[in-house]
Amino acid sequence: MMATPIHSPGLWLLAWRRLRADRWAMGALAVVLAFLLVLLLSACGLVVADWEQEVAVSYAPPSWASGATAPPATASASSADAVAGRATATADTAAGAAGAVWRDNPFDPLADDIRALRAAALPMYGVVDPLADDLAQLRAGTGAGAGASAGAGTARLATLPFGADKWGHDVLKKTIKGGETSVVVGLVAALLAVALGTLLGALAGYWGGLADALLNGLYNIFTAIPSVLMILAVAAVLQQKGVLTIVLILGLTGWTGPYRLIRAEYLKHKGREYVLAADAIGASHWRRMFVHIFPNVSHVALVQLSILVVGFIKAEVVLSFLGFGVPVGVVSWGSMLNEAQNELILGRWWQLTAAALAMALLVTAFSLLTDALRDALDPKVKF
Repeated sequence: MMATPIHSPGLWLLAWRRLRADRWAMGALAVVLAFLLVLLLSACGLVVADWEQEVAVSYAPPSWASGATAPPATASASSADAVAGRATATADTAAGAAGAVWRDNPFDPLADDIRALRAAALPMYGVVDPLADDLAQLRAGTGAGAGASAGAGTARLATLPFGADKWGHDVLKKTIKGGETSVVVGLVAALLAVALGTLLGALAGYWGGLADALLNGLYNIFTAIPSVLMILAVAAVLQQKGVLTIVLILGLTGWTGPYRLIRAEYLKHKGREYVLAADAIGASHWRRMFVHIFPNVSHVALVQLSILVVGFIKAEVVLSFLGFGVPVGVVSWGSMLNEAQNELILGRWWQLTAAALAMALLVTAFSLLTDALRDALDPKVKF
């Protein structure tokens, strides 16, 4: 009776066993997969396809926020009430009737006094807008022109689960759609950077000599300039906003890390016995580089890929915040944060909170998964 041959587990099976034993890593993996699933459904148009519809009033507050009230611009008092100076009318209602929306600073200690003075001044000077009634109906979503955004005859909501922006867009749906752009930029740019760094590192480490010297010189040039300045310089040269432009900016400036590590691995592996054996049986240089050596160093590229995804998501947010990111009409977490800086002055904090929480959750989960993956692929780490 022949004994069943025993096969030792390979590198990837051992790595998966180590990763599965880490509860934090599996939790982080579940969060990342959940994000990717939602963003994939968003890209296919199965969810949040209507994120641009104006379903709520401007700056509608979150329904769960204590003390949150709808913005005063949605008041539908008539202009006649404002002119008559009714005692119960507030300053914001009067301003809305006059066609003006007063945006008080919530941190101003004189806000109440100024509001009372405006309420008294508007009827006194006879500030009357003949279109006040129509504007009030449009703000409430019941006018004839409201059908283009919120559906004809459909009143806009006063609150939403995570609030609305100044156009009445649902912040929750906007955050999911913005995550689609940010995560796609992070993944594609990381793939480009790792592919470029792996190719150049393999050429420099395997061939050595003049190729190594030239590529090391190029590497030194890129690393001598601070990464933020390099990214901004490339963005200024391209001068065209768009997702593809951001991917090129990040991919063409982020290859230096993978290059350095892959070059060191190729320098170490090119003189080993299995590579010399492949040379003895007539394997070509390209086959030795990418068929024999690369599978043994691919874990380094994989770890670098996961690290760069996190870094590039944050870099896209910074670029969009500074105005070098996505164009007008394309939403991302960075563009949401850029809008939120003006909203904070008005006390509208929910768009900033939604974008920041989504980004922090994904980046934290990806960072934990990256650390666990690095440990799982390191044979020197004992579990």
